[in-house]
Amino acid sequence: MLEIHVEETEKYTLCRPVGELDAYTVGQFRETLVELATKPRLLIDLSEVPFMDSAGLGALIGGIRRAREAEGDVSVACSRPTLTRLLHTTGFDRIVPVTETLDAAAEALLNPPELDLD
Repeated sequence: MLEIHVEETEKYTLCRPVGELDAYTVGQFRETLVELATKPRLLIDLSEVPFMDSAGLGALIGGIRRAREAEGDVSVACSRPTLTRLLHTTGFDRIVPVTETLDAAAEALLNPPELDLD
């Protein structure tokens, strides 16, 4: 079973799935990310996700793509070492900031590092 909590703050929209993100639950997560794609700043907190399979990862990447197409910014908070390792191994952390804490993810979202284009 998956619950998804969405909270609007003054500075960003927080999406917090609670439960496993897998082939059985990914539809609900995907639909939520489609609804949130037009938000200017989206913070996804995966700290309450004990397991994510390739379907969950695909939904996450698709949601980020849609948000970026709408010129939005996204960051991810994840305090679970196994899930963080998955995000790093797949290169996910090269497309959006992935941090351990909600505060660090909010900081990365609100103050993105400047790109060195030289």
